Amino acid sequence: MRTTKGPARTRAKNRLFKKVKGFVGGRRRLLRTAKEALLRSGVYAYRDRRNRKRDFRKLWIIRINAAVRGHGIRYSEFVAGLKKAQIALDRRILADMAVADPEAFATVVEAVKKAMAGN
Repeated sequence: MRTTKGPARTRAKNRLFKKVKGFVGGRRRLLRTAKEALLRSGVYAYRDRRNRKRDFRKLWIIRINAAVRGHGIRYSEFVAGLKKAQIALDRRILADMAVADPEAFATVVEAVKKAMAGN
């Protein structure tokens, strides 16, 4: 009996091999290994799209903490003071300000200190 899936199977394999371009060794050349590697890479990508958000939040907190300690205040006090001063800047913006625009960040810290002293 002759095969009927020849061209379709070849196209499917070509699509798969196009996706695993850049993988190393058998993960790029061998059909079964390439399929497994592609599945696994999808799992990692899905997981790490979520982990990236956590990692960036951690980084922003570390940067803000380092910057506010230079002004004689702790991160937790700073965040509580932001709420009291009704300053609605998120951690990403604050971390960026601390690195790129220290003068503006200093004015925010002063406003926070003033709000904390008021209560």
